[in-house]
Amino acid sequence: MSAPHILVVDDEPDIRVLVKEILEDEDYEVVAAENGAAARNALRDRRPDLILLDIWMPDVDGISLLKEWSEGGRIPCPVIMMSGHGTVETAVEATRLGAYDFLEKPLSLAKLLLTVERALEADKLQLENIGLRRRSQPLIEPAGKGPVIQRLKEQVKRIARHDTWVLITGEPGSGRETFARYLHAQSARRELPFVEVGVSSLQKGGSARELFGAEEQSRIHYGALEQARGGTLFLDEVADMELEAQALLQGALDTGSFLRVGGSAPVEVDVRIVAATQRQLDQEVQRGGFREDLFYQLNVVPLQIPPLREHREDVPDLLNYYLDYYVDHEKLPYRHFDMAAQNYLRNHDWPGNVRELKNLVQRLLILGAGDDIALDEVKTALGQAEPRIQLQTEGGLSFDQPLRQAREQFERSYLEYQLAKHGGNVSQAAAEAGMERTHLYRKLRSLGIDNKERK
Repeated sequence: MSAPHILVVDDEPDIRVLVKEILEDEDYEVVAAENGAAARNALRDRRPDLILLDIWMPDVDGISLLKEWSEGGRIPCPVIMMSGHGTVETAVEATRLGAYDFLEKPLSLAKLLLTVERALEADKLQLENIGLRRRSQPLIEPAGKGPVIQRLKEQVKRIARHDTWVLITGEPGSGRETFARYLHAQSARRELPFVEVGVSSLQKGGSARELFGAEEQSRIHYGALEQARGGTLFLDEVADMELEAQALLQGALDTGSFLRVGGSAPVEVDVRIVAATQRQLDQEVQRGGFREDLFYQLNVVPLQIPPLREHREDVPDLLNYYLDYYVDHEKLPYRHFDMAAQNYLRNHDWPGNVRELKNLVQRLLILGAGDDIALDEVKTALGQAEPRIQLQTEGGLSFDQPLRQAREQFERSYLEYQLAKHGGNVSQAAAEAGMERTHLYRKLRSLGIDNKERK
């Protein structure tokens, strides 16, 4: 488990040595580079958590390096610029390119340490905010006080004490990601990144690049394994991983290192792998869809997440949790499930598990009105309410069609019923329908109704 890794780039040996020693005394891992070429090589060897970058260097200036690193989008980490001859224009340009701060030489060591600390903390918060926006619910601890969930949380705490790989299985929506995050939060890696990769969402042929990164000319794309360095990499729906990427991942876990796509230097693996799937991986192995050696690598400790129907006693706690969450975070009006509604939901099968419950709460808060959520409203939201009026026609009128077609279908069924009722007598059918007889004849012709057989 790694301490923050800092790259110091400066052409003055005294400054490089001084800054390196000071940062190492503060328990940071530090690598020093004397020029732009050495800085590029250092980034290729390992993704840093922060860069201290001098502006004036003999081969390439710091602004040009910063511009080069920012061309691929977000720069790889916070960058603090250093210069003894800086101008306002230089500082503005560095900030525009994404630099976190600008320090003037001679360096104030107290200010240096404070800026480094703040930059690392700001980057951590930014990554956490990206994660919060990506997922709908930031559960710190899985909700539920029933015996099933309590036993499961105790099991996760025991697993977290050992730095081993975990395979989580469970139905969609059952809370696999929630327990993966809870596992990370209970582990010694809790202060380091938790990176989630939705394997099923990766583009075909793009899994290797997203997981292992890539080197393209002078630019480096850091993959998920490096982004999660020191922390936890969560591979959701790992059964959907392409076989080529499976082979690369198996090799990385087996040897402890990997190559970026297009790269030639090995990169060390320092990450805990937590994989999750809704499928039975042993069955996928038998049918050839998943590598057997990778299955055994990931399945060191299996963790089964039960469906919600197996711990229905937690439904009231989950309802209250999500009510509070949406009121606090989305400013929705507070409402309360009455006892009949809670009892009904405790006995619901929940095919969509906790995700279905969460979506139901949000829907009821957005679309409903009043302080109480009653049983009828719950049934309607679940699509289980009986319609109060049922229109029955011989043709089985469908409402899933344009109004004109529905009207014609109704008129045809209605008039056929009236004609059959009166044995094909147009006069009697017209009288009961409240129509002129000549009008009825025209309507029958327009609807293609043949009355000869009835007569």
